[in-house]
Amino acid sequence: MTAPAPYEQPGAAYASPIPVRRAHLGDALASEWTKIRSVRSTVWTLGVMILLITGSALAIGVLASGVGNEGGVEEEASALGFGFFGVLLGSLCVITLGVLTIASEFGTGMIRTTLTACPTRERVLSAKAIVLFTLVFVITTLASALAGAILSGLVNAPSADAGEWLRSTVGVGAYVGLLGLLGLALGTIIRHSAGAITVMIGVMLLPLVAAMFMYSERLAGLQGWLLRYSIPSQIVALYGDLGPGGPHGWDSLWIMLGVTAVALAGAYSSLHNRDA
Repeated sequence: MTAPAPYEQPGAAYASPIPVRRAHLGDALASEWTKIRSVRSTVWTLGVMILLITGSALAIGVLASGVGNEGGVEEEASALGFGFFGVLLGSLCVITLGVLTIASEFGTGMIRTTLTACPTRERVLSAKAIVLFTLVFVITTLASALAGAILSGLVNAPSADAGEWLRSTVGVGAYVGLLGLLGLALGTIIRHSAGAITVMIGVMLLPLVAAMFMYSERLAGLQGWLLRYSIPSQIVALYGDLGPGGPHGWDSLWIMLGVTAVALAGAYSSLHNRDA
């Protein structure tokens, strides 16, 4: 006959048989990676982005093949610059994913579960930012490299040097990844998916569209600034020089890095100070 378990006094310390340790950033990263790869929005947005980048390159390459300089390709320009069109369209998918990474949790109330499991709010946002940027950076870089290979093989243009290849792949991947983080920051601040996506589309396209309708001479300075520093123009600058007064080369990446850093600072403050 088994002896009865000894009686435990109320308030006695309980020793769990399961090892207990302090949670860290790695646990939050594992959680966010599981979330982002298991939802359909990630597959759809990134899948469409890959299709837009590579599909646009293939379509432009087929149309421009055999045309050469008579088709408008500058004598010293490589074919990589044609990849801009697909990247600009694909970046719309990335900002949508960036917003949905956190705004969808606010919409469904799942953010309360997330913050209960990980009360350190800064750690939650940091994990989301790291996972999102890494995923977007890797996929965009690979898709841009494939698009560049397609264009180089189809378009009759001078060969690109190593610097152009680096900017059009790694540089573009990092820039689009920062756009995703900007969407994440605005999604954290606005906490509404449709509203934050609308604001991000406005941030991307409104300055360029507004500049096109500034006919007044008094607005010429503002028009020129908007034309040079709008997001589409910054993406173009990664492929080549926009001319005097505008960003060129890696300048676009540093500009977006500064803007994203400010937006993320606001997102950390909002998440820390506001109720979920």
